[in-house]
Amino acid sequence: MQPNYRRCISCRRVGPKTDFWRLVRVYPDRTVQLDAGMGRSAYLCPQADCLRQAQKKGRLGRALKTNVPEDLYQTLWQRLETAIADPRAGMS
Repeated sequence: MQPNYRRCISCRRVGPKTDFWRLVRVYPDRTVQLDAGMGRSAYLCPQADCLRQAQKKGRLGRALKTNVPEDLYQTLWQRLETAIADPRAGMS
């Protein structure tokens, strides 16, 4: 894989890391955050199908090796709705 390229945990698509949402299991307290922090990371396409699979099949929790709180999924769904309304806002 090329430098600065990542793979979506749901659809397995490879692309520049700016095309994905970054979710981080922060070290050492094992909390899960969006976009910031240092620790184990997983990347997810900003698409409804990928988010649905990650939530339904537990792919995000498996990739981060921790439980993902439900409120984080709600934040991702809200971010997805914002991205649909304004495509430039979904990548932040």
